[in-house]
Amino acid sequence: MTLKRSTTVALTVAIAFFMQNLDTTAVNTAIPAMAKDFGTDVVHMSTGITAYLIALAVFIPVSGWIADCFGTRKVFCSSIILFIIASTLCGSSQTLTQFVIHRVLQGIAGAMMTPVGRLAVLKVTPKSDLVTAMNYITVPALIAPIIGPFLGGYLTSYWSWHYIFLLNVPISVLCIILAWKLIPIDEKPAGRRKRFDAVGFTLSGLSLVGFMIGFDLFSKDGVSYLIPLVIICVSSVLLFFNVKYSTHISNPLIDYSVMRIPTYRVTILTGTLSRMVINVAPYLVPLMFQVGFGLSPFQSGLLFLSTMVGNLCMKSATVWIIRHFSFRKILIVNGTLIAVFTFLTALLLPTTPIYIIVSVMFFSGMVRSMQFTSITTLAFADTPENKTTSANTLYSTVQQMSAGLGIALGAVALHFSNIFNHGTADHYTVADFRSSFILVAILALVHLFGYLKLKPDAGNSVRVKK
Repeated sequence: MTLKRSTTVALTVAIAFFMQNLDTTAVNTAIPAMAKDFGTDVVHMSTGITAYLIALAVFIPVSGWIADCFGTRKVFCSSIILFIIASTLCGSSQTLTQFVIHRVLQGIAGAMMTPVGRLAVLKVTPKSDLVTAMNYITVPALIAPIIGPFLGGYLTSYWSWHYIFLLNVPISVLCIILAWKLIPIDEKPAGRRKRFDAVGFTLSGLSLVGFMIGFDLFSKDGVSYLIPLVIICVSSVLLFFNVKYSTHISNPLIDYSVMRIPTYRVTILTGTLSRMVINVAPYLVPLMFQVGFGLSPFQSGLLFLSTMVGNLCMKSATVWIIRHFSFRKILIVNGTLIAVFTFLTALLLPTTPIYIIVSVMFFSGMVRSMQFTSITTLAFADTPENKTTSANTLYSTVQQMSAGLGIALGAVALHFSNIFNHGTADHYTVADFRSSFILVAILALVHLFGYLKLKPDAGNSVRVKK
């Protein structure tokens, strides 16, 4: 019964994952075309992408509280309806400003979908089955990134990028129908509803937005570096006060006490850098293929398709690897491979044979998939049942924030590489992309020292099948 309910909820939520991943990966392929229509630079388009991720990071902490008040099924289905409306507005955008506003609305809707579904899976899944559940729930969603670059490139090249967002409508309708039938109605809570932590929401929201905007401003022309530095410093202070404040109330929106769990703390701190490195590729690689190599969006999507195929193929081996090797070894060795393939990506040229480019993309997708699943599984390995909601809320928030920071990292690396190579931010060349990937590869290698803090037996509660 537990397995059946776990599988049912996982598959239902996976459709939402599918939709969000399809939307994101398809948009990445269409960035140059959208920038041309909006009359702006391709690097400035990162604002439209990070706006969506900022909204996710800000509103994900509220999703748990809202679900407790109104019920998981109602919140899930309502959020998908809002996602349909926001997607339609994104497809009708005429300027970058309009696009950013509509993406924020889309992000608010997305923030109400996936965290609630993953929390439901965590609550009905025993620790011994957590590796399989975390791996299984992402498999359907990985179909979207495989289709996304190809479909986004095709629509952009032969139709229009606007249709990318209109695709969300039929998928959303299907998800609503299944969710309403398959997700059980929540039981009425025994006690009173938790009081909404308005102060915590304000502090966390301002700090997260500040971090995202601060890092994104580093890639903008004509902006003094002092401005983003000040914003990031202020955001750090707000985050500090939020953590302190959360210890003095009984119902914090984000319970930071879960950071005392060693394995969870590593996945939040060091894992954030890992996720940033992982999320650079979907942003920079399609840009390099189109702007640097001169390929069409459709051709770019076909090449990047191999990355997602590698991602999907790795899923069949992920559970076996985690069962046979410690998390410490996996994260360090596999993390090193991520740095290696990031460096190999920097060596690609327009004249590089297609089979070499495809091979690099394929194996890069495999190691990125392995790292992502390992970090996610380890995060909840030692989390007690009464802390599951708190751990899921904080992890979901940080995961979405790191995705946005990954895009910002790619934009900043490209911006500074362009200035270093040419003395000014102008037309982007293959050399600029090469320098960007080398910088990311260095970060990918250096940050692995954080995983040395893990004990050899860390996460064994989910590795050993009982």
